[in-house]
Amino acid sequence: MTEGESYEPERLTVRIPTAMAMLGLSRSKFYDLMDGGEIATIKVGRARLIIVQSLRDYVARHLTS
Repeated sequence: MTEGESYEPERLTVRIPTAMAMLGLSRSKFYDLMDGGEIATIKVGRARLIIVQSLRDYVARHLTS
């Protein structure tokens, strides 16, 4: 890194609204995926966090050739 550059670490988790935006899904569809186990989450205190890798895995499973 050069002077003046900042390091932004890769996010491992995101909050639900961010994850919904990342996939471009509605709230109800996203909650259906969470409830069905398609999207992995963790709970930290009262916050529900979405594991970013599970979003990538979901997209990879649904790619059409």
